[in-house]
Amino acid sequence: MYLRRIEAIATGQNTGYPWTVPAIRTLRELTFQSPVTFFVGENGSGKSTLLEAIALRAALPPATGAPLSADDTLDSVRPLAKSLRLGWRPRTHQGFFLRAEDFFGFIRTVRQRKEAMDSMADRFADDARVQGYMRAQKTALEDRYGADPYARSHGESFLDFFLSRCVPSGLHLIDEPEAALSPQRQLAFVSLLKDLSAAGAQFIVATHSPIILACPGACCLHFDDSGVNALAYDDLPHVTLLRSFLAAPERFVRDL
Repeated sequence: MYLRRIEAIATGQNTGYPWTVPAIRTLRELTFQSPVTFFVGENGSGKSTLLEAIALRAALPPATGAPLSADDTLDSVRPLAKSLRLGWRPRTHQGFFLRAEDFFGFIRTVRQRKEAMDSMADRFADDARVQGYMRAQKTALEDRYGADPYARSHGESFLDFFLSRCVPSGLHLIDEPEAALSPQRQLAFVSLLKDLSAAGAQFIVATHSPIILACPGACCLHFDDSGVNALAYDDLPHVTLLRSFLAAPERFVRDL
């Protein structure tokens, strides 16, 4: 483990969003006691907001390559990031920050880059140097991300991408990976979390998925109006609701 704790420092500027979110407003300190920590809660409970703020404060590289400093979707959480104090042991600059929606945009960018390379090769069909350079660039791209991420399912491409970027000595912050994963692929993701954390990697993952939340040895931090509290897997509202639904789906549908 690398990130051991976060502390929210009160300042005169702690007003407005995101401090209007109860779990953020009442946050004082969180400690991380497992290599895999899950942030879980309802939409709007603050889990993704805090994850983004930690990523900014830790200055982690985004998995998709674009610098977080230039990402205007994070502007609303920058004040929160500035108010956080991170406790490391030891400090790591390795790892990444990954949101599922960024992954979908990234694979579009990979395809566009390959199409641009093909177009350039066509324009300079008689230039051996250009041809050689384009082949080398395209080979490097395919070696890292596969021949065509679009030719595989999103789940397969996501898992390949995830594996290609993980490092044993890194901190990895991931927001809602289940958006790209079927239930079967979510199980594969849990297996990867288990193996990679055993090899020395640390993960903080915001998720709604009861499958992912079942990762062995993980700590589940639940966000709600009372704050942020550690809960056992069986006590998580996401888990109890899904169990109740699966036991009698017709009752839930009728009550809608």
